Amino acid sequence: MDGWNWVTVILIAVLGLSVLQGAKRGAAGSSRRLLALGLEGAGTAISILVAWRLVQWASPRAGDWLVSLGIAIPSGELNVWQQLYYTFVTSLRDFSLMRGAILFAIVYIGIKGLLNRIALPLLNVRLDQSVRSSGDSPASRWASAAVGGAIGVATGAVRGLLVIAALMVVAVLFPDSPVSGQAAKSPLYRQGAERIIAPLTGNMLSRLPVFTQSVQAEFDQILKRKYEVLDAHVPEDVASAALEITAGKETDEDKARALYQWVGTRVKYDWDKVRLYEEKRIWKEQTPEDTFLTRAGVCIDYSRLYAAMARSVGLDVKVVTGLGSDGRGGTGSHAWNEVYLSEKQTWVPLDSTWVSSGGNWFDSADFYKTHIKEAYG
Repeated sequence: MDGWNWVTVILIAVLGLSVLQGAKRGAAGSSRRLLALGLEGAGTAISILVAWRLVQWASPRAGDWLVSLGIAIPSGELNVWQQLYYTFVTSLRDFSLMRGAILFAIVYIGIKGLLNRIALPLLNVRLDQSVRSSGDSPASRWASAAVGGAIGVATGAVRGLLVIAALMVVAVLFPDSPVSGQAAKSPLYRQGAERIIAPLTGNMLSRLPVFTQSVQAEFDQILKRKYEVLDAHVPEDVASAALEITAGKETDEDKARALYQWVGTRVKYDWDKVRLYEEKRIWKEQTPEDTFLTRAGVCIDYSRLYAAMARSVGLDVKVVTGLGSDGRGGTGSHAWNEVYLSEKQTWVPLDSTWVSSGGNWFDSADFYKTHIKEAYG
């Protein structure tokens, strides 16, 4: 029969099981269950709304307060706990989504816990004797089961709508997935989605893809912040080499170009590291000093070494991640740098990884035709 796929079967099963549970519990038990479900839903909705409003007010103020503390990543060598601390605190200060999510979780848990302490006693309120007492006669028990089953229909409808809402989220985030295709073929899913869930949520679901992309972009920035903390301490041999390479260079651009050429021509691309990751999903983490000593690495290693050397001679530099041309008409994950030239008062891009491939990848006019920055890069 058209529309009888696994999504339809699940929705019918949810309703059927709820009816059976209701009949088994009887009128009193089913009433308690429905009341609990209603209180839980109302408490969740209130907690979300209040937490959202409070976070909108508190998050920017918390960010301003963290900025006022003037927290800076120390240049000395840090232990593991210090690395975690500075990564967390500076990320909390600089990344609004992370800050908002943490504040939201704290406020939501607090409000929900308070509401539960208020609402749970209501579940122990004695219902009317005529509803909760099944009596001893078979007729009374059958009547209680019938009432319980009827209440189970309402409980099952609520549960079914929760399943439909979850499927709608999947359909929005992964429109080409098999789950989305099966859901679209189910008439029960379509009725619930179009007539109930969509009017209740408005355009909230349609904004999910943009939100998830923002979350991913900010998460990538937090990972880069981890590298900034790890690389804040520049080993003496790396700093000495940077000073020697830039000796006699007067401008920021001259220093930046000298380091770009040195890193790009001294470090060789580590294809074995790439194959190890692609074939066995093993990522060989390395520090800028590792790259300096082994003279081998991949794009993120080139970029981290360049950043460490540039910072050691007073340049302001960033590690940038995104997509780079693969030379075959496609793109792949890539990393490069941006360095600030004080004499020009501007940031310019450079890619030391591509030096060996030829061409000019220091502030070239067509740099961003082959490099695509992340949204928050």
